[in-house]
Amino acid sequence: MSNISVVNELRQYLRGCIIGQEPLVDRLLIALLADGHLLVEGAPGLAKTRAVKALADGLEAGFHRIQFTPDLLPADVTGTDIYSPEDASFRFQPGPIFQNLVLADEINRSPAKVQSALLEAMGERQVSIGRKTYPLPRVFMVMATQNPIEQEGTYPLPEAQLDRFLMHVRVSYPDVEAERAILRLARGEAMKQSAVKPAQLLTQANVLSARQEVLAIHMEPVVEEYIVQLINASRHPALYNDRLATWLDFGASPRGTIALDRCSRAHAWLNGRDFVSPDDVQAIAHDVLRHRLLLTFEAEAEGKDADQIIDQLINLVPVA
Repeated sequence: MSNISVVNELRQYLRGCIIGQEPLVDRLLIALLADGHLLVEGAPGLAKTRAVKALADGLEAGFHRIQFTPDLLPADVTGTDIYSPEDASFRFQPGPIFQNLVLADEINRSPAKVQSALLEAMGERQVSIGRKTYPLPRVFMVMATQNPIEQEGTYPLPEAQLDRFLMHVRVSYPDVEAERAILRLARGEAMKQSAVKPAQLLTQANVLSARQEVLAIHMEPVVEEYIVQLINASRHPALYNDRLATWLDFGASPRGTIALDRCSRAHAWLNGRDFVSPDDVQAIAHDVLRHRLLLTFEAEAEGKDADQIIDQLINLVPVA
């Protein structure tokens, strides 16, 4: 069975488990295919945790959930050296970060030291304890969640650390029809007393092979140039619009360029195409860029948010 067939089966399974949140399902798969990490923001009860658990059920890989709290320590995430009295030596006890899929639940509830330990592992794909460095698995993905409406006792992620995430996805409430389907699904799951598993698990070999296929997708030079110009416009908005320049303080870093390229490729591959179009870039631009743009006080005073700024950038930057 081809990689795309197995991924599409997983996609259908996830959409059956996570009703009304198709964009979140697609972004989960895009992050997996693009070898990056996902930050998901939304109100409580919108299936953020359920989504990553469902993805773990469809993967032939290790999974661990970490509940971030103010008293969490870096060693609770990365692991630590344990003293062995039998031979008077220290041995390393790996932490939950050494799983293939890690759910960092409510990441903004932990202090800066814990956030830094997690984000270092995400960026370097390794953990250093004492004088030794331990590599993380080749298939390694962190999905972090944060709640935007509970601000007491939280430690917001600085912009430099947010840049480590491939995408920042915002989850909204489902519509009325999806709400009815959620009721029926919850009732059915309660009656069966057991979760339905996907027909075929996505193996780590499938993931690694699919990533190579994603990287090999054809991208015309004009599309590549479009990506570069979008990022450049976020850094030098005055070249396109004087008003836009008053709203943007800092633009996207080169990580944003790389992320937009990889996510556009994954978006095209996931939708059955062997080439990347400007539509793929635009479809994924908001999730890739919204956490990489630093707005001015003037923009906030005028009620502008990052998504509105990205809309402006897409409208102003020509495709060719």
